Amino acid sequence: MTMIVRDVRAGDQADADGFVRVRRLALPFMVSTPESLVHDLTRTHPAARYRPLVAEVDGEIVGTAQVGLVPESPEPGQGYLNVYVHPGWLRRGAGSLLTRAAEKHLTTEGATRVFSWVLDEPDNRAFAERRGYRASRSAHFLRLDLAHGTLPPLPDLPPGVELRTAADFAADPRPLFELDAQGASDEPSDIDVAFTDYAAWLDETWNHPLLSLELTSVVLVDGRPAALSAAHTDGATRYSSAMTTTDRAFRGRGLAKLAKTASLHRARAAGCTEAYTGNDAGNGPMLAINTWFGYEICATEVRYVRELG
Repeated sequence: MTMIVRDVRAGDQADADGFVRVRRLALPFMVSTPESLVHDLTRTHPAARYRPLVAEVDGEIVGTAQVGLVPESPEPGQGYLNVYVHPGWLRRGAGSLLTRAAEKHLTTEGATRVFSWVLDEPDNRAFAERRGYRASRSAHFLRLDLAHGTLPPLPDLPPGVELRTAADFAADPRPLFELDAQGASDEPSDIDVAFTDYAAWLDETWNHPLLSLELTSVVLVDGRPAALSAAHTDGATRYSSAMTTTDRAFRGRGLAKLAKTASLHRARAAGCTEAYTGNDAGNGPMLAINTWFGYEICATEVRYVRELG
């Protein structure tokens, strides 16, 4: 048995299928598809130096790594690597090989600090700490049973408030870019980000194959987009919240809750049976909203960081 680490081959369907299969087994709380992997591989901004890797044994993909820089950070040299190994191949060297290859790539590309999400389990945390990583913040995955749960009803809309979908902005999505950028900059994180490249957002986010324009809800106040709940789906039964945010000028009025309520109702009507989301453990307002919907925590990750010499 020989284990190797190599790049994902663009255009190779077996690579895309194998990468996603491992991700789903190791991290079933995130929605991913082969099409989304190909999109990320081919459309991520070149400044990110994005490089997905796989560990392979006799033609079988047994581990994956997502590796790159964060070009949206005003502080240069911020990198990330997220390693996931097939549950049947744990403690057999795949994670170590992937981590070494990823760190080498990041160092070559000028990274001075690397961040990694690690499932909050003793073996996973010990793996990170043996390699010089230190724990930082934590975040939760949450799940909602759309098939059997009870969603809160859509409330009557106050005067001046409208509900739309992202599809209504297909001709000019810039107002949604501005909402998304503001929400991303306000989210609790170890890395500050500032989304200013509209063309890159269109390419990477708006045209992402997971994004459902029909299930993404937008709340307008007096004709102005004020809140957004972006929806990802696998095209079948799984739904994931990609971003829920409210313009700072309209916060405290329940608009994020309204947007997400509308999106979840649309998702259930479209045949989605389970909904996932993720929240920083310190994001009390959004955790409260998701608890109100009936989401339950199904896993926790810890953000680890290491300084690269």
